[in-house]
Amino acid sequence: MIGRITLLIDKYTSGTATPAEEEELASLLEEPSGDQAARDYLIQQLQQMPLLPEHDEARWQAIRDAIHRMDKEDTPVKKRMPLIRWAAAAVLIGGIVAWYLNKQKKADRTEPAIAVQYDRPPGGNVALLTLADGSTIALDSTHDGVIAQQGNTKIAKFGNGQLAYKKADDKEGTGIPVHNTLTTPRGGQYRLILPDGTAVWLNAASSITYPTAFTGNERTVQIAGEAYFEVQKDKSRPFRVKFNAGADSGVIEVLGTDFNINAYTDEDAVRTTLLEGSVRVVSREATLLKPGQQVQMDSKGYTKLIPDADVEDAIAWKNGRFHFENADIQTVMRQIARWYNVEVIFEGKITTAKFEGDIPRSSQLTEVFKILELSKVHFKIDDKKVTVMP
Repeated sequence: MIGRITLLIDKYTSGTATPAEEEELASLLEEPSGDQAARDYLIQQLQQMPLLPEHDEARWQAIRDAIHRMDKEDTPVKKRMPLIRWAAAAVLIGGIVAWYLNKQKKADRTEPAIAVQYDRPPGGNVALLTLADGSTIALDSTHDGVIAQQGNTKIAKFGNGQLAYKKADDKEGTGIPVHNTLTTPRGGQYRLILPDGTAVWLNAASSITYPTAFTGNERTVQIAGEAYFEVQKDKSRPFRVKFNAGADSGVIEVLGTDFNINAYTDEDAVRTTLLEGSVRVVSREATLLKPGQQVQMDSKGYTKLIPDADVEDAIAWKNGRFHFENADIQTVMRQIARWYNVEVIFEGKITTAKFEGDIPRSSQLTEVFKILELSKVHFKIDDKKVTVMP
């Protein structure tokens, strides 16, 4: 039976399954096998499938029914899974049961728990560029192509949410460099190519200040919020990132590397996560990171090294996903508030549930809440205000 499940899932995800094989796979969901090992294996495989976007409320009701049936069995697998695992599985199996729901065309549809008229779209490529003279350009509403020139550097905007700096000629810049600032609002993100070719991804509610041309023997930028860097190697000019998150301040020193820094003022620590190369985080003390490690700095400047960090969690936003791993509801809602530009209010007792799973950042807000509500937490949307209820 396990071998058959593996074959059916492989064929389904590759798009080669026949209608009969799709029906057989869906029937395993509708009428789970009495073979306990096969049931456990099916659940595990569903959790590992690629995340599928969900838009049909009818699917959600069928998924809830299927999860309820599986949840009745007190299996070892069930005991090991936090409740939100079932929510993640619910999203993953949406595509498998879609054909079944279309075939059934049930008339008794359950109404969504969240009023659709109050839905909010996801964030997008929105940012404000502040030039050296203080003038500003709203990048989401300006034309593509060259939009300004600062000294010997041209600034070009591209339609895919990217801003790039390039020297207008081969002359080297002289004198004191001028600085620009790129700022994303809540509900915004943007990508920036610095004058040296370093790529920066800026998350929502963040900013980066940088020279329009790197001169001298170092390259220094300053950020607030969250950013992911792919730094161009230049041994003669080390790259430095300064950050200041309230009482937290420090410097990240690199030569050429890929890393993420989360320095939001409403988080409990500044987190620097290294993917490639090496960086040194300097505050009250200095910490050298190796790939796969993270350093967390508290408000007093003390650091804690995480030798085996969850790199996927750190850069999920840059890859277009929310990724939750044993996250509490406050952590989840801080990310949602920034991306959907909403104010979050907690009403009544705050749930102690831990959330795990992936959700596309392209989802409508109600789609996100449908997943979270499977963990016995409820939401009310009133324009830009979201109330979290037990």
